[in-house]
Amino acid sequence: MISVTETSAGEPLFHLRAGDASYVFSVFHGYLLHLYCGPAVGEDDLEYLLVRVGHDSVVPRPFDTSETWFSLDIAPQEIPAYGTGDYRPSALMIRHGAGGKLTPGSTAVSVRYLSHEILPGKPPIPGDIQPAVRANEDEADTLIVTAEDPASGVRFRLYYTAMRSLPVILRRTAVENASSAPLDLLRIASASLDFVSPVEPAELLHLWGTWGRERHTERTPLCHGTVSVSSRRGASSHHHNPFAALVSSRTDERSGPAVGISLIYSGNFEILADVDPFGSLRLSAGIDPTGFSWRLDPGEVFVSPEAVIAVSGEGLGKMSRALHRLFRDHLCRGKWAERSSPRPVPVNNWEATYFRFDADKLVSIAKEAADCGIDMLVMDDGWFGRRNDDRSSLGDWVVNEEKLPGGLKPLSDRIHGLGLKFGIWFEPEMISPDSDLYRAHPDWALHTEGRPLSVARNQYVIDMTRPDVRDWLFGAISAVLSSARIDYVKWDFNRNLTEAASLSLPEERQGEIFHRFVLGLYDLLGRVTAAFPDILFEGCSSGGGRFDPAMLYYSPQIWTSDDTDAMERLDIQLGTSFCYPPSSISCHVSASPNHQTGRETSFLTRGHVAMAGVFGYELDLTKLTAEEKELARKQAEESRRIWPLVRNGDFYRLILPSDTVNGKTGRCAAWMFVSEDRSEALVTFVSIRASIHPVYFLRLEGLDPDARYEIEETGEILSGSTLMNAGLNLTKNRRDGESVVIRLKKTPVREG
Repeated sequence: MISVTETSAGEPLFHLRAGDASYVFSVFHGYLLHLYCGPAVGEDDLEYLLVRVGHDSVVPRPFDTSETWFSLDIAPQEIPAYGTGDYRPSALMIRHGAGGKLTPGSTAVSVRYLSHEILPGKPPIPGDIQPAVRANEDEADTLIVTAEDPASGVRFRLYYTAMRSLPVILRRTAVENASSAPLDLLRIASASLDFVSPVEPAELLHLWGTWGRERHTERTPLCHGTVSVSSRRGASSHHHNPFAALVSSRTDERSGPAVGISLIYSGNFEILADVDPFGSLRLSAGIDPTGFSWRLDPGEVFVSPEAVIAVSGEGLGKMSRALHRLFRDHLCRGKWAERSSPRPVPVNNWEATYFRFDADKLVSIAKEAADCGIDMLVMDDGWFGRRNDDRSSLGDWVVNEEKLPGGLKPLSDRIHGLGLKFGIWFEPEMISPDSDLYRAHPDWALHTEGRPLSVARNQYVIDMTRPDVRDWLFGAISAVLSSARIDYVKWDFNRNLTEAASLSLPEERQGEIFHRFVLGLYDLLGRVTAAFPDILFEGCSSGGGRFDPAMLYYSPQIWTSDDTDAMERLDIQLGTSFCYPPSSISCHVSASPNHQTGRETSFLTRGHVAMAGVFGYELDLTKLTAEEKELARKQAEESRRIWPLVRNGDFYRLILPSDTVNGKTGRCAAWMFVSEDRSEALVTFVSIRASIHPVYFLRLEGLDPDARYEIEETGEILSGSTLMNAGLNLTKNRRDGESVVIRLKKTPVREG
């Protein structure tokens, strides 16, 4: 619901109500001022939220009025602009070109309100191809505020969508060059929020990592100055994720304020939190401005990526569950993202064979998979060109018939003949120096003339900014996917961008390369997924190097990490869940000893950990013992049985590996799924490091306190309130890496 009232000066005040959250801003002398973002407030006269305080004498005011207190340098703004009096980090910076009313090369800009409109649902932005949340007229309302820079004539459209059943606000900005001169957009944040003088110590929770240990949580106390996380790698990256949450020092999973912000974007990003000398806090998210510029000729429009703001007054868990519901129900698309669609249980051959496979070896794994009740064989890297290692052939998307005689169809037919689905691996955004494609088109590699190309994993990056390159890729990919019955594609991206320039763009547009690369990716992915709607696409980037909401728009699941060690995956998967739904987190049972860490973990525990997301296998099934094969059959069956819980239920992080339990950290982890109607739940507990005489009472969450639940494993019946307040008694001596799963089912109410 969106309501508009008038301030005492007759200017509009906007109150966006999203679920049980409120977002409030108003117009003051034409400036858009942010008043509130948090748990829901009443339909009161909220103009009092505008703080009128003095400022330093050295700080300029934007106009000469009796409002001597007003300065942009302390005013809480919706779209703070550079160069006109706000010296804090800006959301907008423009360089004006020759031929207009302003000094060529000047960068000052001002944003002043003109008008607004409110529309039901979430209308698309004309001409924009970027991934975005979808919502119909019963699910959301959208406010569009039109503003301008009076001096230059540049127009702005600020889009605000309030979800009705979720505490979520969606933000993005469109910049239109309505002037007579070209301009260069140098900075554009998708969302910026100013919190005036927070009463509690604030922290920024973010997800950090690197290859093999992605998305670990970290909380950074905020002090005067700026704390930021970003990527300048051409992808959202292993190192930081385009998500962060503003929390208080007392916020935990179950209580305290949290404002999460996530960017639906796969490229360079920046999320920053800045505290000024008066204690006001600015939180913003958008495209990273380093090296970024975008030329707008008169009449052209630039649209920022969409930002998601999730509000909770009841801890991080509630914030996460709001993001989970939003992404899985309003962002992921296609038949495989539907609530009732089970995902196939795959076995991927990568850790089983690496590049050393042929058709017979794959069929031998597939036969074992069929016997174990597994649904799909995925053929990873090495099926094309002369690809027997990672030194050649990316771009040569033609089947290597020495490995696969007759092409993909004979192999696909053999796999399907066993009752399995068949999937393959692609890395379309890369090109090998040793490839027929590169020898024919060396200019197709992203590069700077006169500068040597950097090499990573023996490959270059293909120039996705070029329509002709994308057209060729679409044709090559389509030819492969049409040549046989293919049910799944793993879309990989194994190096970051360097020497990012393109011969297809003029000098003044070279600053657009990183963003144009991402837009090119979206264009290609959109065309391929539309042409092959029955294929399940899984995102990948050397594991989790591009695990972001935009990729979920095309692939409802993403390979979470190349580290498949179950104990390592506890941090990775639970960290990922702070923003992303478990139904998007691809988790596989791999070999023991693990290929990355050498750690030995039981087959049972590896299965329990992998069932925290999209379940599958990453090992050579032909090497399993009879006992392990029987356990694999049970795991595959169980993963299908619990899929409705994983896809549609609520997820609760009960114990993180970093939590202190019984005075010790790093000893255990626990989580649970609860069905939408609270009739059943699945609880998983993992002992990471054994303790002598451990005492564990695991307090559950999300149950019906007035209902009674039967513990399937023991037959014991306890009330929801007992399970949530007193907890499950899990006291038992457990070895390192031992785990247990508890299933709960609501029992019928006895009459009389």
